[in-house]
Amino acid sequence: MAVPTPHEVPDELGAASVPPGLAELLRAELEAVADEVEEEVRRQVPEYARPADGAYGKHIRSGVVQALTLFVDHIADPRGQGESIAATYYELGRLEALEGRSLDALQSALRVGGLHAWRRLGRTAEQLGLDSTVMAALGELSMRTVHEVAEAAAAGYAEAQLRSTDELERRRRRLLDLLLEEGPVSLEAVQGMAHGARWSVPRHVAVVALAATADQREEDRPLAAAGALVDMESRPPRMLVPDPDGSGRFGGRAFALALRGRPAAIGPTVPLTQASQSLHWATRALGLMGRGILPRQGVVRCADHLSTLLLHGDEPLLRQLQARALAPLDAVSAGQRPRLAETLLAWLLSGSNVPDVAARLHIHPQTVRYRLRQLEKLFGDALHDPDARLDLVLALRAEALRGQDT
Repeated sequence: MAVPTPHEVPDELGAASVPPGLAELLRAELEAVADEVEEEVRRQVPEYARPADGAYGKHIRSGVVQALTLFVDHIADPRGQGESIAATYYELGRLEALEGRSLDALQSALRVGGLHAWRRLGRTAEQLGLDSTVMAALGELSMRTVHEVAEAAAAGYAEAQLRSTDELERRRRRLLDLLLEEGPVSLEAVQGMAHGARWSVPRHVAVVALAATADQREEDRPLAAAGALVDMESRPPRMLVPDPDGSGRFGGRAFALALRGRPAAIGPTVPLTQASQSLHWATRALGLMGRGILPRQGVVRCADHLSTLLLHGDEPLLRQLQARALAPLDAVSAGQRPRLAETLLAWLLSGSNVPDVAARLHIHPQTVRYRLRQLEKLFGDALHDPDARLDLVLALRAEALRGQDT
């Protein structure tokens, strides 16, 4: 534990200028002054108005007494050190952070306590008829004493916050790992771990898979502050978003802006204990984005591309379907095939309406009829069989999506 070292006291406060009995006279009044200072702090700083019993109250009382002792010790021995007092305030600052209080409350208490202590001890010093030079030096010493303990408290506070943040991050990482495990997830185990991670348990979640970058910087942890559980070290980086359909924090343009232009895929919204399924489809969608089958840039929502994900859920089986359903097209030239495939898909999707096909493809209706006569010769009765038509739509749609990747 590193604590600030005490500063030197004013040079003007020489031993010859101070009555020999001043330090001991002030030391005899420490307990009474400590009572007054503690009462004044509790009165003026609302955060410290709680009862004085318990471990926390003892720490406050000890801090007041030791700060006063440090002041008097500096008078008795201007070159003395106050490492033990600094350590006490370091611990007090650390406890403040663990209590969840702001550093402002502690600093306010130090200002209030320091001012009241100086007024009380100053009256004692005045009774000895000290000249203005010594009184001014004593005043400066009191301010430096407050500064010393404030520095020590701030250091303890900062250290506790850092450790608390690191520990909280580790707990949330373990919670995320638990939620994204394959297989059954115990809601009771999740709730217990979530309590320790200070994370509110939602009913539904979605998992976001992010495109990896060469430099995973700390600032690349978007939306963690909004309640998302984030793991930027995994491949791909991922985050679990609570209640994605019930809050504007994770929707629309604001979400894309928070990602700073990084491509991402948002998995389907699922119950909390099924988060691994959302991760599975988000990761699959991110892979399809990389191949150009889904948009390469921006944020892709799996819910908007379910048919595409379904088609590519088992790609070997999809290739078998394409080979069987589209086998008749193997008989035409490489130049004819894409035109006939495009026309056939448009015809199937438009309810066999020739004018609609012509409008969709920006070609003359007569051209559509000519191509349909070719397709009739190739496919025959399959063009009018419901099951065959479904297979054709799936196979042609997958081929069209694959064509976007070329």
